[in-house]
Amino acid sequence: MDLGLKNKSVLVLASGSGLGKAIAGEFLKEGASVVLAGRTEEKLASAAADLEKLTGSRPRFSPCDITKPEQIKGLVAFASETSGRVDVLVNNAGGPPAGTFESFDDGAWVGAFELTLLSYVRAIREVLPLMKKNGWGRIVNSTSSSVREVIENLILSNTFRLGVIGLTKTLSAEFAPYGILVNAIGPGRFDTERIRSLDRSLAERKGLPVEEVSKGALSRIPLGRYGIPEEYGRLAAFLGSEANTYITGQTILADGGMVRAVP
Repeated sequence: MDLGLKNKSVLVLASGSGLGKAIAGEFLKEGASVVLAGRTEEKLASAAADLEKLTGSRPRFSPCDITKPEQIKGLVAFASETSGRVDVLVNNAGGPPAGTFESFDDGAWVGAFELTLLSYVRAIREVLPLMKKNGWGRIVNSTSSSVREVIENLILSNTFRLGVIGLTKTLSAEFAPYGILVNAIGPGRFDTERIRSLDRSLAERKGLPVEEVSKGALSRIPLGRYGIPEEYGRLAAFLGSEANTYITGQTILADGGMVRAVP
């Protein structure tokens, strides 16, 4: 299937590693012009080199702390400076700290809100005029499987990821007249440092070996394995492409069948 992404301008937030990097790689494979973003320039440069080896195309990159509105403005200006467009925005953010309700003060709640929800609002605000002018756009909001079934020890993520789903559904109706489709995707357990870190945190809280926590999590996945980041990237690339012409306002999980909840 031709996804119609050749020369599309794609901006992927939090793409220096993990799932964001994998998403960027799948867009590059389809011939898109991709901009990476993340806090650390050295990490982005390394990711860009890795992706160039993998795909034969080198992404551009720009450091950005997505909790800072002025840096998001600068990032979108950078992403659009060569073509005058941002055709596809993939909102992505590293997860907030693990912990239970009593673990966090107001500062932690505000920080998680700015990282996990308000950064998406701000990025969408910046790309919207470009997409409206072009009469076409795709926004893909990366969340978590917790939007269908809350995850133990992740009160901050459980709360604000659901806010992204409300945002997605609302904007899908508001933006449809402009040819802009807005969807959310949620990963289950993928082989990333984030998952390994969460396993360590939960193991420490419960006083269990981390291997036991990881084994228990794996046992709940019907496919019997963790996801490969590129599998998540392919889902994002489809939803952000010309091949997607009629899916908007939806939340799609990539979780190997782990979540038992019915949407």
